[in-house]
Amino acid sequence: HFSTLWITRMTDANASAYHRRVAIATKFPPESHEGDALTKVISIANQKGGVGKTTCSINLGGALAERGYRVLCIDMDPQANLTVGLGIALSDVRQSMADVLSDERVALDEIVRTTETPGLWVAPATLELASTEVELFTAIGREMVLRDCLGGWADRQFDVVIIDCPPTLGLLTINSLVASSRVIIPVQTQYYAIKGLTALIKVINTIKIKLNHDLEVLGLLPTFFDGRTVLAREMLENLKQLGDHRVFNTMIKQTVKLGEAPLTGKPVTEYATNSSAARAFRDLAQEVIELG
Repeated sequence: HFSTLWITRMTDANASAYHRRVAIATKFPPESHEGDALTKVISIANQKGGVGKTTCSINLGGALAERGYRVLCIDMDPQANLTVGLGIALSDVRQSMADVLSDERVALDEIVRTTETPGLWVAPATLELASTEVELFTAIGREMVLRDCLGGWADRQFDVVIIDCPPTLGLLTINSLVASSRVIIPVQTQYYAIKGLTALIKVINTIKIKLNHDLEVLGLLPTFFDGRTVLAREMLENLKQLGDHRVFNTMIKQTVKLGEAPLTGKPVTEYATNSSAARAFRDLAQEVIELG
C-alpha cells in the first residue's frame, strides 16, 4: 500500500521548478534505485547535554524528508527525547534500540516506526537502553554492534540515516560513531560548551584511526545563538578559530516555534513551515547536501 507525495525541487536559483513523484510505503520506503546516492549515516554528537542534539536530529531529518529524501532517525539516547519528539508514545513502544543492541539482536527493521511526517521514519529508544549499554561492555566486538545491525538493509531502504547520540562518550556514542560516515557537532556559543569540544574531537580521531577510517566531521553547528550578546558573538569567533573543522554557516537560534514543535510530534519544518527556525534547518539541510 503506497500513498503519494509530490515534492517541488529547484535545480538552481534561476531554474524552473519541477515535480518529483515519491512513493511512500506505509511501513518502509521502496528500495533504492540504481544511480541513487549511497546511504549517508550521520551522527549528531556532543557529550555535553542541552546543546541541541535532538533538536538538530529531528529537524534536519524533517528538512531532508521535505526535499524527498528517505530519512531514518535512530534514537541512541535512553532519555528517548527524539522518539517522543517524533510523535511516538513510549507506552506504545514494545521493541526498541535496546532490543536491537542486546544479546537478542532483534532486527532493526522490526522496530522501525513510521511518523506523521512523510519520508521520515524512527527507530525508537526507551530507558532500557541504559541497561543495554552496561551489557555491551562484555560483548565481543562491542563497538561495532550498531554498524552490524545497520548492515545492507539501511543502504537499500534509506537515503540518509541520522543518529541522535546520548550526552556521554560511552559505548552508545562510540557505536554511533563507528556506524557513521559523518558527524555533526552541535555547540552552544558559550564558554564551557566550546571548552568541552577537545575531548570529543579526541575520541572521534581515535575512532577514525582504529575503528572507522571513513568517519569525518562534517562541521560544528552553532546552536542557541543570540547575536544580540557580545559573548555569543565572541564565542562564535572562537569556534571558527578552533582550527581543523568547518563551522556551518547556518546558526540555530532558540525560538518559540522551535520549542513548541516537539509537543506536536513533528519537525518544525512541518509544524511552522514559514518560521525562521524552519528556514534555518532548510539551510542546514542544503549545506549538508552540498558537503556530502
